[in-house]
Amino acid sequence: MKQNRLKFTLISILIGLLVGAIILLITGFNPIEAYSIMIKGIFGNPRYVVWAIIRSTPLILTGISVAFAFRTGLFNIGAEGQFIVGTIAAALVGYFWKLPPIIHVIVAIAAGVLAAAIWGGIAGLLKSKFGINEVISTIMLNWIAFYSNNFFVLWDKFKRPNKDASQRILETANIQILAKWKTTEAGKAWIVNNEFLGDILKTPFNWGIVIAIAVAFLIKYIIENTTSGYELRAVGHNKNAAEYGGIDVNKNMVKSMMIAGGISGLAGALHVLGVSHEIAILAAMEGYGFDGIAVSLIAGNNPISCIFAGLLFGSLKYGGQKIQPAMGAPSEVIDIMIGSIVFFIAIPKLIEIFRARKTRKRGGEVEASE
Repeated sequence: MKQNRLKFTLISILIGLLVGAIILLITGFNPIEAYSIMIKGIFGNPRYVVWAIIRSTPLILTGISVAFAFRTGLFNIGAEGQFIVGTIAAALVGYFWKLPPIIHVIVAIAAGVLAAAIWGGIAGLLKSKFGINEVISTIMLNWIAFYSNNFFVLWDKFKRPNKDASQRILETANIQILAKWKTTEAGKAWIVNNEFLGDILKTPFNWGIVIAIAVAFLIKYIIENTTSGYELRAVGHNKNAAEYGGIDVNKNMVKSMMIAGGISGLAGALHVLGVSHEIAILAAMEGYGFDGIAVSLIAGNNPISCIFAGLLFGSLKYGGQKIQPAMGAPSEVIDIMIGSIVFFIAIPKLIEIFRARKTRKRGGEVEASE
């Protein structure tokens, strides 16, 4: 079964690439040249590879967030808003709180995770208490998070003068690797004299990818090897059966959305502490949470597979951006290609979900008739 799924995922990726090539041909561009530029744009330099990993890290985590909720029977459309809430909380703690280096990082990350967990928990609470569909509530929460971000950036105590961005976080909250040493004279000289590692250290390479991989294994362990994970999965498979078995369904819904929210918030916190070091005015959604839905679908809702799906997705987006300046080809072609990959992967998965629901419904009807 797993082998079939992997085979089908690879075929879907190839079909997506083929669709992208056809679009390029129709618009008058050479697809071989375009893909060659994209591949060189990802693997042509150690710095490019590191940038692709940096761009992929938040997608891995938001993918895990969506996958976790999916595994427990919930559809977390709110990863985008939870990501934003995570960035706001981490930026506020990173700037206003003055703490020793390692403690400051831990507290800022914890603040981002906790704030986003509460944000996600609101949708779980509305679902469990009032039956409000989590898709609707999380979409609304996304927009509240979006405008809250702009509110905090424009707060006079937090706004940077003459910039549409907040104050930058303190150095003690920075999670870039060798961040302080890189700015010293010795560090600058070493970077210039060491081409390979120097190229890598020129990027904001940080501990985010290590944390994301650790979270993927942790979530897989929780889902498959703990009592709490068993209860969450049982609720996801069949709420009525879970309730009959003595599991508190409402409590597990809230718990599931809180954990999912916390993971997306972690993505936001790591992004601020490792890459942006600030939050800025948002004119539109950045898409980290929405892309996480695609990552989760490609990964078949498996936390470990989200690592590879996130790297694929992030690399395609990073490398795809280089086609436009080099050839003048529209960058939208990459979005079409990625959309095609997700489309071909998602269709059989959706059929599988509908089939499973139909089977459960038939089971319920048989029980009722008996």
